[in-house]
Amino acid sequence: MFASFLTMPDWLTAPNPLSRWTATEQIGLLFVALFGLLLLTSIGSFINGLREQALVELDEAAQKARHLRRQRFARELKLVWFGASVFWAAWVSGPLGATLLFGILSFLALREFITLLHTRRGDHRSLILAFFFILPLQYALTGGRHFDLFSVLIPVYSFLAIPVASALAGDPARYLERNAKIQWGIMVCVYGLSHAPALLLLEFPGYLGRGAFLLFFLVAVVAFGQFVQLAASRRLRRRPVARHISREFSMRAWWLGCIGAALMGSALFWITPFDALQAMAMAFIAAGAGSFGGLVMQALKRDAGVRSWGNLSSITGAVGLLDRIAVLCFAAPVFFHSVRWYFELSL
Repeated sequence: MFASFLTMPDWLTAPNPLSRWTATEQIGLLFVALFGLLLLTSIGSFINGLREQALVELDEAAQKARHLRRQRFARELKLVWFGASVFWAAWVSGPLGATLLFGILSFLALREFITLLHTRRGDHRSLILAFFFILPLQYALTGGRHFDLFSVLIPVYSFLAIPVASALAGDPARYLERNAKIQWGIMVCVYGLSHAPALLLLEFPGYLGRGAFLLFFLVAVVAFGQFVQLAASRRLRRRPVARHISREFSMRAWWLGCIGAALMGSALFWITPFDALQAMAMAFIAAGAGSFGGLVMQALKRDAGVRSWGNLSSITGAVGLLDRIAVLCFAAPVFFHSVRWYFELSL
């Protein structure tokens, strides 16, 4: 009788019905479910907006508060649609197309970053080197799966080449500051983001052709962690650790966001090559890195004196591309190298 309590229920030991499907069919089902959920959410948001417009008994202050909440939710929903569309386009276009797509995103993000810097004529050589040599070479190494050189091209070679190109221009004014800004832009916009298509190309034994699930896992846990952190920072008593950078960032909210991401990761372990505990740890690491990355990018915006990348007015609620992908730029390399180190993948 006691042994009967130790036996697993049949529904837990039954084989996964999706295991008979091919990798393409499984990933296709993932996108159908993802876009179906987003479509239902968008329809529900539209109907809710029409219903709120019909409520005339609310005072002006309550109507304004509802309108601001609806605008904020609409911006966040557009962000999710944007991420899902990029994810789908990367998968449909294949490894080469995904590499080119993320290369274009890196180019646009780096352009946004450099636009807000005070560059001089002496920086032109360094910028040409960054945009037209380092960026294409980084993504060429990504598409070719040369991950050993891909991992050190920017932290080693470009960090030495950029100052040399700047020095050859013969302009010593604010030399260190100018080069540091260009190097940091390359590190975030090119090096960090290039690890997203690298996940699509990462191969595990017995997990071939399912790299899209790994990228989806990263985006899902990081986005959910950000959502939990934002909700916690608004609900809990705030104790900001960097008040002059962000009044919403607190370590309590950070911990709750990472724990929420870890729980989401454990729930999604079945689409990854990880077990539940491994998925929980990887999700915690990725969400924590992404959250700290968001704080760093906010500090850079404060230093540049803007509210959003792309130099767009915050009154309209518009944000730049880098605002949408900044968290992923920090989370992707940490997640990629953590996975590769832990599973000893030699590529």
